[in-house]
Amino acid sequence: MKRAGFVAILGKPNAGKSTLLNALIGEPLAIVSPKPETTRRPVIGILTSGDAQMVFLDTPGIVEHPKFELHRQMLAEIHQAIEDADVVLVLFDATGGIADVERLLAEPIVADLPKSGKPIVLVLTKMDALDDKRAALPIIERAMQSGIFRTSVAVSALKRKFLDELVNVIVGLLPESEFLYDPDELSTQQERFFVAEFIREQVYRYCQQEIPYSVEVIVTNFDERPEGPWYIAAELVVERHSQKKILIGTGGSMIKRIGESARERIEAHLGVPVYLDLRVKVREHWRNDPTYLRSFGYRVKPSPKK
Repeated sequence: MKRAGFVAILGKPNAGKSTLLNALIGEPLAIVSPKPETTRRPVIGILTSGDAQMVFLDTPGIVEHPKFELHRQMLAEIHQAIEDADVVLVLFDATGGIADVERLLAEPIVADLPKSGKPIVLVLTKMDALDDKRAALPIIERAMQSGIFRTSVAVSALKRKFLDELVNVIVGLLPESEFLYDPDELSTQQERFFVAEFIREQVYRYCQQEIPYSVEVIVTNFDERPEGPWYIAAELVVERHSQKKILIGTGGSMIKRIGESARERIEAHLGVPVYLDLRVKVREHWRNDPTYLRSFGYRVKPSPKK
């Protein structure tokens, strides 16, 4: 008897969603950064184990107070992932304490989860960061008191501990089904998507303050050359000319550093040498502009006509 289905991964920014996805899949598909709001679109990762296939949807972090149209789009992606899912994982950071639990339980997206009719699993992350593992018990107890969760699992994705237990719980909740994808597939997303994400990851790595949050990456050329390095060109879109100046850096130092690190990450993923050509463009207020967001691939719905 085979089981297969979609598994949505929800949580606040920096709850460890992308780290968990990468650990489960065994490949660094989702970009990771200590800075919040790194994930903007769901990253799809496929894990086929024995007679079960789990299609994970790593969603953007739940933003408490959306400031931009981009944030509202990220929340819409979370709602869509819940609708698509057969099982929903809600991640709680073990280091956040009861206060973080209360805030997350109060979020409408989490509070309304029982209405979805989907099995909801509490996943307590970052257990390796707790000196006294008993500190996790009050967090789990408080979350389970909400009545939202079917069961709970405590894991350390960084140390790859208790992931088998989590997988077993998920498999037990999946519907009976033939596999949805080829067992050898790790994702359904195109290489262009991952290339753009790997470039944006380096922006988060090297840039400070508002710069990472103001950058969108668009792959404009993806030429799989039969001889020599593949040619990949991308635009790094910012909102202001002052941000463009910072992103380029003195004598092009910053964009060169980003490009070199991104190229290494891309080559490791693709398994081929790459020539990476990066340009910086200004699109004022793109985070609040539905037209820009739509052109960048976000599924922004048109405003209703008055």
